[in-house]
Amino acid sequence: MKENKSNIKIIIEFTYGLKRYFLIAAIITILGIGFNYITPQVIRVTVDSIIGDAPLNIIDNIGGREFLRQNLYIPAIIGVVFSILSGICNYFYKVYMAKASDGTIKNLRDKLYSHISRLPFSWHMKNPTGDIIQRCTSDMEVVKSFLGIQLLEFIRIIFLILISLTLMFSMNVKLSLIAVAFILMVIIYSVIFYSLIQKRFKAADEAEGELSSLVQENFTGVRVVRAFGRQSYEIERFDEKNIGFSRLWVKLGRVLSLYWGIGDLFSGLQVMFIVVFGCFETVSGALTLGELLAFIFYNSMLVWPVRSLGRIISEMGKAGVSINRIKEILDAKEEIDSEDATTPDMKGDIEFKNVKFDYYGTKPVLKDASFKIQKGSTFGILGGTGSGKSTIVHLLNRLYNLDENSGEILINGVNINNIKLDYLRHNIGVVLQEPFLFSKTIKQNINIASNIDADENFESIKDVSTVASVHENILGFSRGYDTIVGERGVTLSGGQKQRVAIARTLIKNSPIIVFDDSLSAVDTETDAKIRHELKTHVKDSTVIIISHRITTLMHCDYIIVLDDGKIIERGNHDSLIKTNGIYKKVYDMQSSVEDEITDTLNEIKGGDK
Repeated sequence: MKENKSNIKIIIEFTYGLKRYFLIAAIITILGIGFNYITPQVIRVTVDSIIGDAPLNIIDNIGGREFLRQNLYIPAIIGVVFSILSGICNYFYKVYMAKASDGTIKNLRDKLYSHISRLPFSWHMKNPTGDIIQRCTSDMEVVKSFLGIQLLEFIRIIFLILISLTLMFSMNVKLSLIAVAFILMVIIYSVIFYSLIQKRFKAADEAEGELSSLVQENFTGVRVVRAFGRQSYEIERFDEKNIGFSRLWVKLGRVLSLYWGIGDLFSGLQVMFIVVFGCFETVSGALTLGELLAFIFYNSMLVWPVRSLGRIISEMGKAGVSINRIKEILDAKEEIDSEDATTPDMKGDIEFKNVKFDYYGTKPVLKDASFKIQKGSTFGILGGTGSGKSTIVHLLNRLYNLDENSGEILINGVNINNIKLDYLRHNIGVVLQEPFLFSKTIKQNINIASNIDADENFESIKDVSTVASVHENILGFSRGYDTIVGERGVTLSGGQKQRVAIARTLIKNSPIIVFDDSLSAVDTETDAKIRHELKTHVKDSTVIIISHRITTLMHCDYIIVLDDGKIIERGNHDSLIKTNGIYKKVYDMQSSVEDEITDTLNEIKGGDK
């Protein structure tokens, strides 16, 4: 979407299939205005030509003055009929405007959600979730209010003002000029307040996004907050943000209060001036009593639309801010395939050639990394925190893209930039260290990557659960595989979540499977059992295991050791422990710790006897 598009053009883009509703609503509005403005004319004719003696040919056509004087209910019924017709028009106007505005917002919401789903992983890392949600909810509601209430109402008010002034000028020019003067004053001060309201609302809206992000972060990490006794600290953080948020809305409220107060003053003065000068005009004979009543009626009908016009101008400031915030998301570039993207055979060697990478211009995470993973082999990666282990996974799965002249990654001889994204990710199964589980049953969570219904695919679900050594745990739950997993898998232990995530990845039967430190929360015995089962289940797949645990990596066909983004050691387990490098040191350290733990456990068991 081009950045230079106006807010109105952006909205119009999402009215596809709905323009007829806007047109019908506009036509009905004009009819309603017409019916509504006939009523004061009925009053004028009744007072001047039926009760009074002013001549009017139409009276003779409907029975004569004496007949109507004896049957005053007739003009009353005529007035009621036009009022009813105006009410009916107002009803259908609201109905069709609801269809038009809600339909437009639905189209916009669908596009926004679809667009966000296709935005790069890097974009999501730079934008807080709470702020994104706030833009998709609160800002969307502001736009919906503008479309459903203010947009066509603005057009309706313009028609009301034009028709009212036309009829008022036809009756008395002096009084009409007084009304015009007040209308101009309302419009001028509304425009002045417009920019001020827009600035205050933008600040308040952004503060709401920050507050939403804080709440979302705390609710998501509720276990961490409680585990470290951080409730008081987080409550203080929330209070601080909430106070700032409230102050911004109070500032906005002050501006709006001043705006509405001035508007009420002008409206009251307009009515007073019209009544006072109207009485002078009537006494002098320049205006009949019926015309005065009709004029006052039109003026009163004009006061609220003019006030509404000012309100709409101020609301346009809010809507403009919200549309711009939504537009910022829509302007973000989606992930797209290259024109020559293909779907090659993914059962081939994986090769990293001179790969260099950094996150947003920070210190390089990978420095000229080159290695080759043989088809069908098990490849291990060892390294400390920040050494670039997980970055390799992110690049292989194209969660981040390499810049030009930063090396290349090949699968079966094809640069991954030339492979269709959906196809690439479908064929690379990734098990993360911190897996995300949805608030569904265990069965549905495991089956989420499958195109087959969970009940029909139940045997496969049990098979992969057995490979992941979680089948017995699941059967231990009261509802088994139909157990509802709490939000983010909160009802499961860390090890159970990891194993469910492993089962979820295995059910895809991908030719490439990556375990990103995804066995860290299970004990060594379960770790060994899972690896043993994996050898049989994924014997044709290329397996990449990232771990800090040597026992997890020691049976890999080939292992690389990363340090500060560089590959400093490579080989299999036997060759690496023969060198006096990092791998050997980590191996000795972990072996010593495991021996101490084993001795301690044996001592405890001996003491219990």
